[in-house]
Amino acid sequence: MGMDEAFQRRVKERLQEMISEERYLHSLGVADTAVRLARRWGADIEKARIAGLVHDCGKSPSRNILLKRVLEFGIVMDEIEEVEPQLLHGHVSAELALREFGIDDQEVLASIRYHTTGRVSMSLLEKIIYLADYIEPGRDFPGVDELRELAGQDLDMAVLRAMDLTLIHVIQRGLLIHPRTVAARNWLMLIRNRRDTNN
Repeated sequence: MGMDEAFQRRVKERLQEMISEERYLHSLGVADTAVRLARRWGADIEKARIAGLVHDCGKSPSRNILLKRVLEFGIVMDEIEEVEPQLLHGHVSAELALREFGIDDQEVLASIRYHTTGRVSMSLLEKIIYLADYIEPGRDFPGVDELRELAGQDLDMAVLRAMDLTLIHVIQRGLLIHPRTVAARNWLMLIRNRRDTNN
C-alpha cells in the first residue's frame, strides 16, 4: 500500500464523491491530526494519514444505506449495533477502504474499524485514529483544548479521557453503550494502574 501523492489525490477525489462536504473536511482534519500525533508518538505517518482520510468513508446519514452495506459485506452485527447502527460505520468504512481503495494493511483497517468504540489491546495507530477523530480542529466542545494538549503529553491518558467524555455523552443522551468501549477503558485503566504500582 503505497501512499504516494497520486494515490492520495485519487483517494481524496473519490472521497468527495462518497461523503458530504462536511464529512470530507472532518476527514482532512482527522488525517492532519493523526499525522501530528504519529510524529509525536512514533507511529507510521503514512498509515496515520490514510487511516485518518478514509476512517469515515462508509458513514452515511441514511440508516438504510448503512444497513444495506452491512448485509452486502457480510458484517455480523451484535445486539447493540442492531439498535445503534451508526456504530457500524467503522466496520463498513474498513470494508470500503479495502474494496474501494485497495488498502489491505491490517493495522490501518483495524484503526478504521474500531475508531468509534475502541477495543481491548488497541495498537498505537488505533489509539491515534480514535483520538484524532475526537480532537481534530473542527471539533468544538467543552474540554477539547485541554484534550488536545494532553494528547501531546500522555497518549493513553488522552484516549482514556476521550472515552470518559464519550461515555458521559452517551449516558446523557440515553443511548446504549457498546461493551467494546467499556472493555477498552478498563484495559487502559488496568495498564495505568499496573504502571503506577510498579513505579
